[in-house]
Formats: sequence, C-alpha cells, structure tokens
Amino acid sequence: MRDYRNYKIAIWILSLLVVIESILLIRLLAGRPKKITKVPFAVKGKIAIVIDDWGYNLDNLYILDQIKYPLTAAVLPNINYSKAIAEALHKRGFQIILHLPLEPYEKLRLEQNTIMTSMDEATIKKIIQKDLVNVPFVLGISNHMGSKATEDLRLMEIIFKELKRRKLYFLDSIVSSKSICSELAHKRHILFTKRDIFLDNEEEPEYIKRQIYKLKAKAQIYGEAVGIGHDRRITLEVLKEVLPELEKEGFKFVFISDLVK
Repeated sequence: MRDYRNYKIAIWILSLLVVIESILLIRLLAGRPKKITKVPFAVKGKIAIVIDDWGYNLDNLYILDQIKYPLTAAVLPNINYSKAIAEALHKRGFQIILHLPLEPYEKLRLEQNTIMTSMDEATIKKIIQKDLVNVPFVLGISNHMGSKATEDLRLMEIIFKELKRRKLYFLDSIVSSKSICSELAHKRHILFTKRDIFLDNEEEPEYIKRQIYKLKAKAQIYGEAVGIGHDRRITLEVLKEVLPELEKEGFKFVFISDLVK
C-alpha cells in the first residue's frame, strides 16, 4: 500500500514538473521576436503579352493605366500617333518595339514604306533607319504582316544584319508557316523569340479569354509563352480582367526581352 502511495506521489511530482517546464517554455518563446520564414513562390510559367498596331490613335491609354503588368507594345511607324504613343507607353513603363511593315502575299492595304522583297539593300536600310527615328525607345522589332517577306532569305538577311548592328532583338509574329526567321536568327546569333498564340482573331470576350487560357497552358507546359493581341478596347479590357487571375494561379508576366534567346 505504501509503495502504491509513493508511486502516486512520484507521478504527481513528475506531472507538476512537466507543467512548470511548459509554462516556462511558453514565457520564454513569447518574449522572443517571431522569425517569419518565407515559403518560396513557385512560378508555373512566364507569359509575355505583345499588343500590336499602336499608332493610329491614343484612345486606349486610359485602359492601360489600369493594367499593372508588363506589356510589350509594337508600334507602327510613320502614322498619325506613332511617336506620341511610343512616348506615352514608355512613360507608363511598357516596353516598345518597332512593328515593321513587311510584304505579305495577300492583296491588302499596305502601310507607308512597307518593305518589299524586290527592294535593294540600301532602300531597306533607309526605311529601317527612318522608322527607328519615328518610333523612339525601341528595344526590338516584330513583323507587321510579312507572310512573303519572312520567307525570303535575302531580305531577312539584310534586316537581321541591321538588327545585329543596332543590338535589337526580333519577334516573329509567325504569319507564315514557312518563315525562315528562327533558323536564320540562330545562324546569325540574333536575339529571337516567336509568337505562340494570337489572342484576338475574333473580337469577342469569351474567345479572347479562351485564347489567353491556351496561352497559360503553353506557359505551364514549356515554362514560357508569347501571346499577341491588338490595340483594341475589347482586348485590353479582357486582359485587365484575366491577368490578375493568372497571377494568383502562379504565372509571371514579363516583357518580350526577358524571353529572347
């Protein structure tokens, strides 16, 4: 009986010691500053979005003021607002590239000074020089139209020579499945990337959203993706709505210059 009583006393004392140690430990920890451990944020994929055909007007600048993500703006040269829109977009922190008009196969209305496959080297260089003066802050060039031009080795050799001399990158809009630009850029050591998805071939919100989700899927599979839309209110409104959703899902928006290789 005495042994049982001693055993109960020993258990009670041990329990009391555990309680006292717990209280002391809690007080000790409470007095220390909390150390916050940041959990690394896993990026699901990088997405670069290019908005083509700036320069006809200034109508959509107010929407851009509501988009707080990197966008690359492809500005057409030598039209009413080319220089003004490039300056306004640059001031807002967007990246500027020259949307260089090149010869298409289609019988379409061509922009002023569209570069044709029949032109000589001196004329081509003169047009590029004039365009770059007209559109300030340019870091790269993309093709406007150009289904015929981007298949023409002689012409693209001349253009890429100018790009290399001026340290500019090239974005191939991929308007021809027979484009030789990727192979030539690799051969000539030109910084290059290409379009993955056109966002707004149809001017309808649900269509544009579906295209953005396709772009997201490509970025998740390949680590990065490039989407091209146009200077249209509906396109920019959809981007304003959808980009925050994609960011919450873990996608990172970057400029085209972050993806060129």
